[in-house]
Amino acid sequence: MEKPDLRPIFFFDIDNCKKVHDLMSVLINRYFETHLSLSAADADMLHMKYYKDYGLAISGLVVHHKVDPLEYNREVDDALPLDGLITPNPKLRELLEDIDTSKVKLWLFTNAYITHGQRVVKLLGIEDLFEGITFCDYRKLPFICKPHPQMYDKAEREAGARSSEDCYFVDDSHLNCVHAQARGWTTAHLLEHDMPEPPERASKYQIRDLESLRSIFPRFFKSTSADRADQPKPSQL
Repeated sequence: MEKPDLRPIFFFDIDNCKKVHDLMSVLINRYFETHLSLSAADADMLHMKYYKDYGLAISGLVVHHKVDPLEYNREVDDALPLDGLITPNPKLRELLEDIDTSKVKLWLFTNAYITHGQRVVKLLGIEDLFEGITFCDYRKLPFICKPHPQMYDKAEREAGARSSEDCYFVDDSHLNCVHAQARGWTTAHLLEHDMPEPPERASKYQIRDLESLRSIFPRFFKSTSADRADQPKPSQL
């Protein structure tokens, strides 16, 4: 009889680097302009409103304009020229390989559709280090995304978490971290190096780089922070 998997889950957001984020914003605004016949200024304003209200611009487009989300994905996420923007990250891979997967299960957790998430981790050269991925499923309407509670429920269910207390999480979104922390996940808010400190912390932990996970969660790593004090820090997902 197979033993139950009692490992806790470590959820990693698939974070877009600034160049990808900026280019994606351009493509989203262009989609708003083209499909809703808006000026550039109005497109940007509505894009930001839907992002704030729903967590994703596409959610607002589906609710208010009956947009086909898979068409949107083809014209925005899948249209991004990621090959020229994202390259293999050996230091990030080294960090993830040093996590003891006999003690914790690594799982991707993204608001993107599956195709974009898979492209990003493949280009980073880390796709084989995670046991699964929870993504925003554009095929199922109404779809859910972070920070909605149902999305965290979905992640726990798909990853096989026994309880919220067995979940660990790192994300660069303040709002996503607030909601994860509130439901009992042990959460680390990842701040870009040039980002100011938020007025209120999103979660118990706040970090500037993923290498800091070693000192926060030493029990999950094969080596310690002290062992690698002189090593350069890996960049974010």
